[in-house]
Amino acid sequence: MRVLAGTRKGAFILEADEARNRWSIDGPFFAGWEIYHIAGSPADPQRLYASQSSGWFGQVVQRSNDGGRTWQPVNNEFAYDAIPGTHQWYDGSSRPWEFKRVWHFEASPLQPDVVYAGVEDAALFRSDDGGEHWHELSGLRNHSTGSSWQPGAGGMCLHTILLDRSNAGRIYVAISAAGAFRSDDGGATWLPINRGLQSEYIPDPNAEVGHCVHRLAMHPAKPNVLFMQKHWDVMRSDNGGEVWHEISGNLPTDFGFAIDVHAHDPDTVYVVPIKSDREHFPLDGALRVYRSRTGGNEWEALTHGLPQEHCYVNVLRDAMAVDRLGSCGIYFGTTGGQIYASADSGDSWNAIARDLPPVLSVEVQSFA
Repeated sequence: MRVLAGTRKGAFILEADEARNRWSIDGPFFAGWEIYHIAGSPADPQRLYASQSSGWFGQVVQRSNDGGRTWQPVNNEFAYDAIPGTHQWYDGSSRPWEFKRVWHFEASPLQPDVVYAGVEDAALFRSDDGGEHWHELSGLRNHSTGSSWQPGAGGMCLHTILLDRSNAGRIYVAISAAGAFRSDDGGATWLPINRGLQSEYIPDPNAEVGHCVHRLAMHPAKPNVLFMQKHWDVMRSDNGGEVWHEISGNLPTDFGFAIDVHAHDPDTVYVVPIKSDREHFPLDGALRVYRSRTGGNEWEALTHGLPQEHCYVNVLRDAMAVDRLGSCGIYFGTTGGQIYASADSGDSWNAIARDLPPVLSVEVQSFA
């Protein structure tokens, strides 16, 4: 087992055997740098990618071919295609497109050298040679709605990339704060998939774009079923995003960032609600993961082993992951520097790391 954690001050790699009882911690790698995401290749578990970012020194993509023991920078030329025009800023004024950082890597499940990168300002890049060269899938930014996209509070980031293993041409992405999009031709053209979303601050509640989608999740066995944590509302689509319906049900609050699906049960979903869009901490100071075994609407609080008083951390959008072992493991990191793990599908939890810098992302690699 390997847990990959990106933090505000470096990357950390945690390892354990299949029992997942004792964990070793290695790091920090790239100490002092923000690591927005560190991810592995399903096709080659020793191939890792890390997004190393600094306000002073810019963006560096690092690659490891030996499971994180050694790292080398790869090509960092993320050149936007020459698409004229601008996008909207917070105040509605126009701004030119600008590359700032990589938010998320998504490696191909079958081809070890193919990897996608979601960046800020919202764009999608692909490399076919392990990061040595990148090309933009510019049909996304070139969509007719692109000029009306504007940033969320954290920037205009493309933060979610989902690849359909059963359909090589299908890709889902999510952009804050533009919404969710689907491509059925490998990224050449894109369809906004936001029908059914309602957002308080958009004058038209059925607007094609402009929704602040925080995260998408999908089970590979049911690629047409999507789950979404939005800026308020937990949502579900049963037809590839064509229409969404709310599944917040009995959640105490439906605001949050992270969402994920059980590795072996496509109808079991996990979220971590927080109090509000202004108070980014758990309701009543009690850290609780909520699980639905019915695909939404009916939720149960999972608390055993989690702090239930005086806890004021947040769980960010890329900071939850699941492993694929027989008894599915669930993992999440907090802005307080803890990484919690459950080896029994969420019934009980323990901290496998404490006192790290604020955790930005968590990924899991299991080798069973």
